[in-house]
Parts: sequence; C-alpha cells; structure tokens
Amino acid sequence: MAQGDSRVERLAGTRVLVVEDEARTRRRLAAVIDRDRQLTLADAVGTLGEADAALDRSLPDLVLLDLGLPDGNGVRLIHRLQREGAPTEVLVISVMGDEASVLAAIEAGAAGYLLKDSTDAEVLAAIRQVLEGGAPLSPSIAVHLMRRLKRPSHAPAACETALTPRETELLRLIAKGLSYEEVAEVMGLRHSTVATYAKIVYRKLQVHGRAEAAFEAMQLGLVGGRGPGG
Repeated sequence: MAQGDSRVERLAGTRVLVVEDEARTRRRLAAVIDRDRQLTLADAVGTLGEADAALDRSLPDLVLLDLGLPDGNGVRLIHRLQREGAPTEVLVISVMGDEASVLAAIEAGAAGYLLKDSTDAEVLAAIRQVLEGGAPLSPSIAVHLMRRLKRPSHAPAACETALTPRETELLRLIAKGLSYEEVAEVMGLRHSTVATYAKIVYRKLQVHGRAEAAFEAMQLGLVGGRGPGG
C-alpha cells in the first residue's frame, strides 16, 4: 500500500501536452487528461509550430503526440526534445501504424506507441506506464518491433557479452517496467547513477529509448522467462 501511495505521489500534478491536429480527437484526449486527478493538461495544440511554442513556454512531463501533423511529421518534435536533453517523455498516438513510422518514432526516442483506436482507459494506462518507466505498445506495433529485432542487423550474443553484469541487471529491470527510481532502490544505487548506466546500455545496444531496450532484453532472454532472472 505504501508503494502505491508513493506511485500516486510521483504522478500527482503530471503535466501533459496534447499534440493532435484532428479537432475531435484533440478534444477527446484533452478531456481524458482533464478527468484524471493525477494529470494536468498543459495545453492541447494542432500543429508542430504550436507545439514548439508550447515547449518554449514550459516543458511538460509528457507529450501525447500525433505524427501526421499539417506542418510536418511529429518525429521532428521528438528529435527536438532529445537534442535539448529535455526530461519530457513522448507517447505517440497515431493512425500511422506502418513499420517505417513506428521505427522512426521509437528510434527517435518515443517511450511508447499507441494507435488511435485505443480506448480512453488504454490511453490513461499507457500514460501511467510511461511515467513509471514502462514502454507501452499497441499489439500490432509490438509486432513491427519484433520483426525488426529478428533481422540479422543485430548480434544479440555479442551485445550480451558487451554488457557488464550490473548493466545486464539494469536492462532486465528496465525491461520489466521499473522506473529509474525503482531500479535505483532495487540495485542500491543513486537515481543519477542509474540514469548514467542506462545511457551506456542504450549506446551499447544501439537503441534510443526504453521501448527498443525492452525488446532487446526480450531478444537476449533477460525477460519473459527465457533467460537469467526469468
């Protein structure tokens, strides 16, 4: 119960920016945020230009991002946040479920990817999962990532041997959905140390965020009951 209270406390007041060009969907997503007591709607905008202006005013904790915007692809916004080192997480929600769009967003640094047929409850659950360190994906999106990881461009065995035991354990915990704060507690490390280790692991695995790292961990058998710690 104490752990649940701590989780609620961490999420309380979380500011969410909605970036969606279709007015009806934008209103729906904004209402989903407004109805949740733990979340605060930072703004709801319909273009990349408006999103850039909103980010200039104040960085939200999370961006709920459409990709097909009238003045460009939403991936550009993800690149901006990554380039600036912003702590803002990005959860994509889009009708664009093709492999190229999915991989572009995940590789740019999106923490999760939903399709627009997701229910309000699924959107809220995904937002919480991202904020708690998870990597929510619509089932069909997960299929694209699994296909990509099955290609011979990666060498799982080599990646595994390149990781130290501590880095391997950190990857396993992140892939199980633990936040950096929770990983720090389990491993007896400082939050800043966990963040540093995570960057090293991502670089070694040639991934750009938790979603890709989670699937690499599955590929290596670190989660899902196939390998060590399973």
